[in-house]
Amino acid sequence: MRPAADYRLSVIVPVYNERETLPKLIAELLRQMPDAPEAEIVIVDDGSTDGTRAWLTALAGGELDQGSGLQVDSEGRVKHLPESRRPISMRVVLQPKNSGKGAALRTGFSLARFEVIAIQDADLEYDPADLSRMFALIQKGVADVVYGSRFSGMPARSLYMHHYLANWLISRLIDVLCNATLHDIEVCYKMFKREVLDGMNLVANDFGFEVEFTVKMLLARRWRLYEVGICYYGRTYAEGKKINWKDGIKALWYIFRFRFFS
Repeated sequence: MRPAADYRLSVIVPVYNERETLPKLIAELLRQMPDAPEAEIVIVDDGSTDGTRAWLTALAGGELDQGSGLQVDSEGRVKHLPESRRPISMRVVLQPKNSGKGAALRTGFSLARFEVIAIQDADLEYDPADLSRMFALIQKGVADVVYGSRFSGMPARSLYMHHYLANWLISRLIDVLCNATLHDIEVCYKMFKREVLDGMNLVANDFGFEVEFTVKMLLARRWRLYEVGICYYGRTYAEGKKINWKDGIKALWYIFRFRFFS
């Protein structure tokens, strides 16, 4: 294992129908990538039907496989970074069909090459600048897992009460059943050392990944866990929000399934 200060970073980006936001997200992610000696972005398209897949196919047909410093602007144009910049590589993976966020993440995890893994949604609800403060805790050697928290005083868009209550209930149940104090289980921003995945048999294909990973990580009783306040620029359903009340009901079942029957 490399010294903590030399940890390299793999950012997994699961994508489903985000043609309008993905180019801007990639450009921002490249601009705000944490200060790792080397980093990669693994984009996993989960069967998009809105043009995302065609755009990614064209992108991957360029020079992404070279793995040297590349930059994508908000219009999707690819260009090389100066040689003095640290290398950031990108890979594009096309799932054969839409299988859910959890399935896309498992594909991304299997391809990640570096010692630290982060999850980044493609919808611009999260600010990649926040990843640096999360990465710093792992880089310093004090944390093995870092969760973002949308309820820690950072700017966060005020949206649906039922989302807030569902997340509160899910988070409190997991805290009680797993003896933890996490405030935001359903947050996208999760960063962890890759060995956290060792021996963890992830099976949830949908948004249930958030519960499954959290419960199994907590039950391991060995990882140093931190939370960091993050910004949240949430979307309405009219703006493309995908998670719904059915996912909340399933999350409650997943808590008991993965806590007691897994």
